[in-house]
This record gives sequence, structure tokens and C-alpha cells, in this order.
Amino acid sequence: MSDRDEKAGSEDGAEVVKYERPTGLKGTYYNPITQVLLLGFVCFMGPGLFNAVNGLGGGGQLDVTTGANSNVAVYSTFAVVGFFAGSVNNRLGSKLTLQLGTFGYCLYIGSYLALNIHPHAGGFVVGAGAVLGVCAGLLWAAQGSLMLAYPTEAEKGKYIAIFWTIFNLGGVVGSAVSLGTNFHNTAGTVANGTYIAFVILTAIGITIPMFLADPKLIIRSDGTKAVIPLDLSWKTQIYGLWVILRDDPMILLLFPMFFASNWFYTWQFNDFNNGLFNIRTRSLNGLLYWSSQMFGAIGMSFILDSKFSRRARAFGGWTALFLMVFVTHIWAYFYQKQYTRPGPSDIDFEEKRYVGRVFLYIFFGFLDSMWQTTSYWLMGAISNDAGKLAIMVGFYKSLQSAGAAGVWRADAVKLPYMNLFVSTWVLLVAGLIFALPMVHLRVKNHTELAEETLMRLDNSGHIRAVEEVAKEEQIAAATA
Repeated sequence: MSDRDEKAGSEDGAEVVKYERPTGLKGTYYNPITQVLLLGFVCFMGPGLFNAVNGLGGGGQLDVTTGANSNVAVYSTFAVVGFFAGSVNNRLGSKLTLQLGTFGYCLYIGSYLALNIHPHAGGFVVGAGAVLGVCAGLLWAAQGSLMLAYPTEAEKGKYIAIFWTIFNLGGVVGSAVSLGTNFHNTAGTVANGTYIAFVILTAIGITIPMFLADPKLIIRSDGTKAVIPLDLSWKTQIYGLWVILRDDPMILLLFPMFFASNWFYTWQFNDFNNGLFNIRTRSLNGLLYWSSQMFGAIGMSFILDSKFSRRARAFGGWTALFLMVFVTHIWAYFYQKQYTRPGPSDIDFEEKRYVGRVFLYIFFGFLDSMWQTTSYWLMGAISNDAGKLAIMVGFYKSLQSAGAAGVWRADAVKLPYMNLFVSTWVLLVAGLIFALPMVHLRVKNHTELAEETLMRLDNSGHIRAVEEVAKEEQIAAATA
């Protein structure tokens, strides 16, 4: 596909091989930004529409119990599969892993259509949630590894923002469809037409991974190739989990941040949006929430990709998150004091009292995108190796889902709204406090090959020397 262009030195003494990027239509297709755009559309049609349905509270149903129990099933299986999903991705390859991951979203949304038609189909909704958890674990491991491996170290914030913008268009479009079909709906549940439209869109999303390029053929903007994991045995892939934790234990300090990263959805969707507003207003709120996510991710990318050193950018991102957590939750506390479960669920967007509450919901959208963007960026600051990134994203999604399973179950058994709100606030602050020493001690201005132990792992479980790996890259480039 390309010829070797030049070799440059790195700080650890290994030569960095650079390649000439193709031009024309071929160059556009193999451009890493094009691939991340396609990756965004995969998640637009799957997780994005899942978010649109979930953001209505209770999956768009009047009784939120079935939706909450289904989310327990989603995140329980997601937590288990997610932990090992990076190893599965590294063994099967990202394209196949993404393909397998898309199927569950169509099934999940279809189960709500079945529930609308057959009110006693709650068991099917919960079962579909369990299947989705397996699929989601695979999809997000593959997504994270490619999104963080394709950009250079100076571009990771931009690539995350590009992906997050396209992905959240799914929530925007889904919420717009829901708003249009439910504008005159007084039943309190989402109309069948909304679910049918979502099922069709998620079915289209299943086909998109077929059009992604082979990651091994992608050349980054600086002329280097994306670091793709070797085709190691299943045994060695699983051993790689231990290698990462053993050689990079600072990752453990990110685990509380990962755990908190989906916890807040339950209070925001079920206890605030569903607890206060009628169905058409919840749909409008969802549109505004997911729209704000795009702007939050773009804004955060300016901080994380600024001209300052990478360490300074890391501290800047942490500070912005800390301030946003306190602004939003102090604001929300004054509203939460005013109502209890099951909530009035009657506020309409034409009422005066709607204005302050919807702006708070928009700020929660900002906070979510800022939190997720920073979490991904911190993982990208640790490594450039797609194999290691897939495993770290697997850890991220596993812990995220474990937390979500717990809080959705807490909501299903109807714990007081205030209890869930306070737990959300406390976990977000704790996640940031634990992450701070990791930012200080582990984030460096450049990641060297000597730190990439997983990419130097061979099939026998032996970690090869830096010089040996560098020599192999030079030989591969010479024969390309």
C-alpha cells in the first residue's frame, strides 16, 4: 500500500519507521479520520440510539421497573464480558469484533416494540438486555482501541471529539424522531412508530463495520503506522491482562473514575428526566442532552490537544471536570429537594418552571461528554498500542458497567431519589481524587516503546527487547 519514507529516532534509542501516505480516493479512504468517522457511525446506529431510548427514562415506558431491570441485565453481562473483551478483540480483529457487537442493539430496541404490543413481554426485554451486554462489551473494546490508536499523541483529543460528536448524533436523531412521533402523545409511553424507526436504523448499523479498512493498513498523520497487536494465541491474550496490570499498576487509580462513568445516567434519565417531565418534554430534553454532548466533547478537545505539554493538558482536563461536577450537582441539589419518588412527571416545555431544569439537563450533557472524553484521553496518554488500549477500554467498560448494573438495580427497587443523587455526586468526586496521583505520576509528555510491554509480548509470553521489536519494524517496512 505504501513505501517506506524515512526513519526517525525516538528518545529510547529505537528508530521510528515512517511511511508515505497514499493520495486520491484511496488516501481519503485510508485516512485515519475517515475511519474514525465510520467508527462514529457504527456507534451512531447502535449505542447512540440505545442512549436515545434510555434517555427517555424507563426505555420510554410509563413504568420504569422493566427498563431498570433490563439495564441491570445489560450492564451485568457487559461488566463480565467487557473485562475480557480487549483480549477477544486482539484475537479476532477489530472489524469482526465490531460486527459481532452491533447485533445486540437491534434486538434490544425490538424488545421494547414487543413490550408495547404484548404488555407481558417484560422477560423478553430483560433477556435482550443480557444479550446486548455481551455485544456491547465487544463493540466498545474494538471502538476504543481504534479511536485511540489511529491519532498521534497530539491529536487524541480531536479524534475522541470527532467520534463523540458522530456517536451522539444517534442520540440527537433518535430523540428528534421520538419528539416528532410523540408530540401529541398523552399515553405516557413511546409510540410503536418510534421503536420501529429505531429498529430499522440499528439494522442498518450492523452493515457499517463491513466498510472499515484493515487497521494494519492505516498510516497516521505523522507517517507512522497504527500499532496493531500480533495474532497471539488465546492463552497469551489472556496473559496480557496480567502483564498490563503488573507492568502498569497506575491504571488501577483510574478504576474509580471508570466505575463512576455511567453511574450518573440512572439519576439523570430515570429520576430527573422521567421523574419530572411528560413524554414529549422528555424527548425534547433528550435531544438537547445529546446535542450538548457534542459541544462538550469538542470543547474538551481544545483543552486536551492544546499547545501546552501533555502533563499540563492532563491537569487542565482534570480541573475542568472537577469544577463542572460541583457546578452541576450544587445546582441539581436545589431541585432534588423539591420532589420525591415517584415524581410528578408532568412538567411540560411550555411551562415557565421548565427553563431552569432544562438548562441543568444540558449541563449534565456537557459533564457526561467531558468525563468520557477525559477518561479515553487518559488511557491514550498511557499507551499508543491498539492491543493495550483495547484491554484498557475493556477494563473501563467492565467497571463502568458494574457500577451501572448496581445503580440501575437500586433504582428498580425504588431507593429514594435523593439517595441516588448523593451517591452520584460522591462517586464522581472520588473518581477524580483517585485519578489525580495517576495523572501526576504516570502521564508523561511522550510514550516510549520501552513502556509498551504488551506490544512486545510474543506467543510464549516473553517480552521482547525494544531493539528486537524496532528491528522487526524496519524489516517489515523494507519489504512493504
